Amino acid sequence: MQQQERLEEFKKSVQNKFNVYNSLFLNLPYRNIENVGMLIPLLMDQSQKGLQSGLNPKEIIEDFFERFANLDTEEERIDFMFRIIQYVERQVVLYDSVEDAAFPKIHKHSSSLSLKDYFQLVEKNNAWDSIADKLDNFSARIVLTAHPTQFYTPAVLDIITNLRTLILEDKIDEIDVALQQLGLTSLVNAKKPTPLDEAKNIIYTLRNVYYDAIGDMYAYIKRSAGSRGFENHDIVKLGFWPGGDRDGNPFVTADITKDVMDELRITLMKCYYNDLKRLQHKLTFREVQDPLNKLRANLYKAMFDPTKDVGYEDIIGPLQQIRAALIDKYHDLYLKDLDLFIDKVKIFKTHFATIDIRQDHSMHTKVMNAVLVKNGFIKEDLNELSESKLIDILLNEKLSLVPDDYKEDIVNDTIKNVSQLVTIQAKNGEEGCNRYIISNSEDVFSILFVYALFRWCGWADKKITFDIVPLFETMKGMDNAEATMQQLFNLKAYRTHLANRGDKQTIMLGFSDGTKDGGYLKANWSILKTKEELSAVCDANEIAAVFFDGRGGPPARGGGKTHRFYAAQTNKVANNEIQLTIQGQTITSTYGTKEQFIYNSEQLLTAGLSNTILGKEITISEDSRALIEELSELSFEKYDALKHHENFMPYLENMSTLKYYTKANIGSRPGKRGNKAKLELSDLRAISFVGSWSQLKQNVPGYFGIGTALKYLADDGRFDEAKTLYNEVPFFQALMMNSMMSLSKCYFELTSYMRENEEYGDFWQILHDEYELSKKMLLELSGMEILMEKETISRESIKIRENIVLPLLVIQQYALQKIGEGNAHKALYEKIVTRSLYGNINASRNSA
Repeated sequence: MQQQERLEEFKKSVQNKFNVYNSLFLNLPYRNIENVGMLIPLLMDQSQKGLQSGLNPKEIIEDFFERFANLDTEEERIDFMFRIIQYVERQVVLYDSVEDAAFPKIHKHSSSLSLKDYFQLVEKNNAWDSIADKLDNFSARIVLTAHPTQFYTPAVLDIITNLRTLILEDKIDEIDVALQQLGLTSLVNAKKPTPLDEAKNIIYTLRNVYYDAIGDMYAYIKRSAGSRGFENHDIVKLGFWPGGDRDGNPFVTADITKDVMDELRITLMKCYYNDLKRLQHKLTFREVQDPLNKLRANLYKAMFDPTKDVGYEDIIGPLQQIRAALIDKYHDLYLKDLDLFIDKVKIFKTHFATIDIRQDHSMHTKVMNAVLVKNGFIKEDLNELSESKLIDILLNEKLSLVPDDYKEDIVNDTIKNVSQLVTIQAKNGEEGCNRYIISNSEDVFSILFVYALFRWCGWADKKITFDIVPLFETMKGMDNAEATMQQLFNLKAYRTHLANRGDKQTIMLGFSDGTKDGGYLKANWSILKTKEELSAVCDANEIAAVFFDGRGGPPARGGGKTHRFYAAQTNKVANNEIQLTIQGQTITSTYGTKEQFIYNSEQLLTAGLSNTILGKEITISEDSRALIEELSELSFEKYDALKHHENFMPYLENMSTLKYYTKANIGSRPGKRGNKAKLELSDLRAISFVGSWSQLKQNVPGYFGIGTALKYLADDGRFDEAKTLYNEVPFFQALMMNSMMSLSKCYFELTSYMRENEEYGDFWQILHDEYELSKKMLLELSGMEILMEKETISRESIKIRENIVLPLLVIQQYALQKIGEGNAHKALYEKIVTRSLYGNINASRNSA
């Protein structure tokens, strides 16, 4: 019943409204493109019919030009295709705006557990006493990354915000004007953004959405707790990667990190100043004027001058003074308004969001090699030292590192950055930057190299006020993780460091490279097993394990439905906090408005809280574990064979949009690690890897191998075991449902012409066969008639979005075909491919 109500609301508030505004948009008269809008629906129809009847993109586009467009020269046709791309991009923006505006209405009919539902359950079960401690200590950390999977500029985000408001009020004339503005506003960066640009784009959302959303959410929890009291200002925390994430990005320097920290602090001061200004209109009483005026003057200076430090005590002190005066002398008037502001200050302090430093272990190895050569411990290479001798140097030698003492820039900048972290903490507070994450951690040195860098860059024998966080993402890293952590815990110096950090060890797992390395099922199963093993080893050493999940966005990047993921964790996994990365289109689609942010944050909190508080304990039996293990190995064998196929990398390089990601002004980070002449999978960034499969509408990393694994069980007469697994193990069901989402976004008809390609036809067929098999086996496993049968809204949204971008994708494939022929206008066709990336990626929101 609820699903039917949601579907009806979706059709009324999203589908119908989009159709109305889209018709308005397609008839707007822009210079030189009067007929383009009217021809888009026709091109969409021709694309659908043509692909279904077996025509290839080249045949579809050329037939369209001859029959409908009256464009004779190739130059005119190319110009027309650019116009189509511009229109389709803006249709995606319009659809985003309509869907976002409808979000509160649709989710009124949701069966998901909100905080309100949760507190009602607590009340009903008379469980306040049992949850009080958990509520006071639990935390969800949402870490925003700069990974370029969505590209709206602040100007476009402003238009979307305006459109959402106008759509809610059905102001058709003003919507008309806003759509004209959208048509004339560039959606594409004129040049590659710098890491500071990327940071500012996300800080825009912090200021305009999260500042108030977290404050309101905290106030609601506080009210719900009532007289029991609630003082957990860390219940929802913001993390931040832009400006701190160096992994594979040579443009993130020590200076960039400092500039981003300043930007975060200054923006927060602007938020505080605006709140204080509004409060001052209400707090007109004599006794509070002095502290109010002084605080306002201090905040005003801090808003514009990064050198003007206003510490946490400088803000909270005057506010507490004002609060005491309201209680003592002014009958608590406007106390609730003041308390809301005070709570925001206690939540965000002077940092707004905690910036994480991240770097790949290979870079730290370079740094350590250079340092130990310069200081005479080795001649050329770290391998000259035994493991025990190297550990002894890292833990006990007293060195003092100075930036600019070395030949390599990466060595100097790493030392400069670690050295400046003391100053950054002094300005933004310790919470402003207190974690250092090491990508591709595979052994104890991943952590100890960073520990030594802190010792030698200003901390010496002082307490290191940073959590050192290994990121185990490869299969090898996860296999070694338990032994690595036990070896660390056995080291007295590191154990003392952990004691100084509250006996907590944060460990990051997965991220995008896990799926790229091990395939979808094996990567995710390995992550769960590794979490269980690490929970046990931490528990045995009396350490609280905190897991930080690199969730990515779509299932192919290790993502998928976030609340489903956390609700399916077993009781063997430590549940002290929920921490996850949010990026690109997931930031705007899942956490982009106040309503969305609150709803999805509540999902995180209720998933984490209900698992341990209301008796909802999830276990996986030994038989079920053995079956998941078997399936993961079978699926990995199939995926691994594909990875090692001689055409795997050439297919991506020559038949997909892979090489065009580096040409697009999408993100500041290069498309691959290092600068080897020959492209290798290990060097390939997951963004461009997964994105290229997505542009082909093949989504290989999200399902490849699952069909083969399930078919093996069916052929062995054991398919009922798989069905029982699906019905009884939430973790396995969550993975299969995420894979169905990946499959639902596939459209092999777009590239079916490739089966005739002499070089790559057989490889395309391998992909298509596994797609068909996976779809067939997953439908049989789930008992569903169609993919995502029980996720009606997501399914309908995907369908509409895929239809919007179909003309763009056909044009993209047409351009790739023309490039393959060696066309005289090759440079223009390459530009078409590059420009066509944006709309398709922006449309692929339904991922978290």
